[in-house]
Amino acid sequence: MASRHLRPLPAQDTPASTRPFGTRLVAAGLLEKKDLPNALRLQQRIDAPLGEILVSCGIIDRRDVLETLADQHHVTLVNLRSQPPALQMAGDLPLTLCLKHQVVPWMWTQGRLRIATARPDRFDAVAAALPVGLTAAPVLADVGAIQAEISRLYQDQLLERATSRVPTSESCRSWAQQRTRWWPWLAGCFVALAACCIVAPLWAITFLCLCAFATLILTTALKFAAFVAQISKSAEAPAPQDPAPPFRLPFVSVMIPLFHETEIAGALVKRLTQLSYPKSQLEILLVLEAQDQVTRATLARTELPPWARIIEVPDDNGITTKPRALNYALDFCRGSIVGVWDAEDAPETDQIEKVVRHFAKAPREVACLQGVLDYYNPKTNWLSRCFTIEYAIWWRLILPGIARMGLVIPLGGTTLFFRKEILEKLGAWDAHNVTEDADLGVRLARHGYRTELIDTVTFEEANCRPWRWIRQRSRWLKGFMITYLVHMQSPRDLLRELGWKRVLGLQIVFLATVIQFAAAPFLWSFWIVPFGLTHPVETTLGTPFLWVMVASFLIAELIGLTLGAVAVAGRSHRHLWPWVITMPLYFPLGAFAAYKALYELGTRPFFWDKTEHGFAPAPAED
Repeated sequence: MASRHLRPLPAQDTPASTRPFGTRLVAAGLLEKKDLPNALRLQQRIDAPLGEILVSCGIIDRRDVLETLADQHHVTLVNLRSQPPALQMAGDLPLTLCLKHQVVPWMWTQGRLRIATARPDRFDAVAAALPVGLTAAPVLADVGAIQAEISRLYQDQLLERATSRVPTSESCRSWAQQRTRWWPWLAGCFVALAACCIVAPLWAITFLCLCAFATLILTTALKFAAFVAQISKSAEAPAPQDPAPPFRLPFVSVMIPLFHETEIAGALVKRLTQLSYPKSQLEILLVLEAQDQVTRATLARTELPPWARIIEVPDDNGITTKPRALNYALDFCRGSIVGVWDAEDAPETDQIEKVVRHFAKAPREVACLQGVLDYYNPKTNWLSRCFTIEYAIWWRLILPGIARMGLVIPLGGTTLFFRKEILEKLGAWDAHNVTEDADLGVRLARHGYRTELIDTVTFEEANCRPWRWIRQRSRWLKGFMITYLVHMQSPRDLLRELGWKRVLGLQIVFLATVIQFAAAPFLWSFWIVPFGLTHPVETTLGTPFLWVMVASFLIAELIGLTLGAVAVAGRSHRHLWPWVITMPLYFPLGAFAAYKALYELGTRPFFWDKTEHGFAPAPAED
C-alpha cells in the first residue's frame, strides 16, 4: 500500500504540464534566469536532459531536479532506499524490460502497478512494452536507486546472465568437462616424449629445437611483416579533426573493475576528474565483488563524484573473474558506448572525445576501438624498462601493423570501447576465460565486425617485480591457449568465417606464441655453438643445418632489437634506447610463465591470477 510519507498518488494520470522544465527551475528560485540560456545552448550539443547537465555542472542539486520533474509530470517522488519494493515484485515485470528502460516495479496501488522510473517523459515506451492486460503508472525515483533495486530483486537472473551470456559453442565454460576427454591424449604425448628422451635423447632434443625454430620463424615473420606494414603507412598525413563534432555528444559508460585494491582508488578518482568529456554524458562504474571487503573499505574513504558510482557483483560461490564482473555491470550501463579501464589507468584527458568522434565517422561494422597502452613508471627498475620496451613494440608497431594487414586484433584488457548494442548481441565477455579480451577480439571478427585502433594513450603501471610478472604473463598465455582451443573446435567454421589469412594469423598469435615461450630454452641452447661445444642438432642433422638454424636465430634476435630501437625512438621513450640491447635477458622469464600456464591449463583453467599494482608511484597530478 502507499506510504503516508509520500505525496498522494493522483486518482487519474494527467499529462505533463507544457511549462518547460528550465522555466520551472527559474520560477522556483533553483536556477538563475541568466544561467538558463547557457544551459539550453549546452544541451544542443549534448544528448542529455537539462537537469542532468545542471547537476553535473554543480549548479543545482539532484534532489531539486527530481522534485521539479515530479511536479512537471504529476508523478509521485519515492525514496527506494527507505521504501524498497518487496522481493515478490520481481514476478510482476521481466528483467529484460527493467534493464532496457531502467525501471523497477515498486508496488500495487488502486489496481495498478506503480513502476519507478527516472525518466517519466519516456514512460509511454515502458507502457507499450508491458505484458498484455497489465496496467501501470509511473513513480519517480533516482536512477542509482532504481538500479540497486534491480540488482536486489533480480540477483539470481543477473548472475546467470553474467556467467553464461556467451553461447556454449563460443565459450570455454564447458572446458572442465571437455578436458577429461583430452587427458588420455595429453598423457600419451607426454609418455611418448619421455620415452623418446630416454631411447633417443639427441633426436628428442632436435625435435624440440625444430618446434622452437619453426615458431621462431613464424612469429618473427609476422612481426617483420607488421613492422613493414606500419612503417609504410606512418608517413601518411593524419586526417584533420573537426573543430567541433556535428552531432550531439552521446552518453558514455566506462567500467573499471576493482579487486583487493588498497592504494589505487583515490588516485584513480583524481585522474578521472581530469577527463574533459562533459560529465553529464559520462558515467564511471566502479565494479567490485560483494565479498571484497578490502576495496570496499578503500572506497569508503574516497569521495566519489556524482558521475561515478559503485556496482557490487554478488557472490554466487562460483568463479570470480574480471569478465564475469564486467558482464554483470554491463546490464547497468546507460551509455550507447561502453568502455573498460583498469584501476591503475591514467587515460589521456581527451580520450573519450576521440572515441566518440571515431565511432561517429566509422562504418557500423566497426564495433570496437582499442587505444594504446603505455607505462608511467619505466624508470622504476630494469624489469619495468624492458616491460615498457616490449609494449612499445607491440602497441606502436606490431599491433597497428596487424590491423593494417587485415588480421584479427587480439584486444588488450583496457582502453577498449564498444558499441553497446553490438557488444550485447555477441554476449559480451566469456566469464570463464582468463584472457577475455583476446577472446572477444576473435569473436568480433568471426561475427563480421571490425576493431580499429585509435590514437589515444592510456598510462598504466609497468610490472616491476619478477614473480608478479610471471604470474601475469602465465595468465595471459593460459588464456591464449584456452581461446585457441575454443575457436579451433570447428576449424571448418573458423576458416569459413575468417578466411585463410586470418586463420593463419591466429595460429601464429595464439598457438605459436605459447610454443615460442615454452620452447625458448631450446633456442637459447644455440649460444653454446660459439664456445666450441657440439650441439645435438649438429649430430643429428649435420653442421650445415645447424648453421642455418643459428643464423636464423641471430637474424631473429637482430630483428627484435631493431624493432625495439624503432619503437622507443620517440621523445618520450628515447631514454630507453640503452636498455634495448638487454631485451634477450628479459624474455627468459616468459619460459617460466609458459610452464606455469601449461600446468594450470590442465589443473586450474579458470583460476584468475590477479596482477597486483601500487608498487610504483602514479603520475603526478596537474
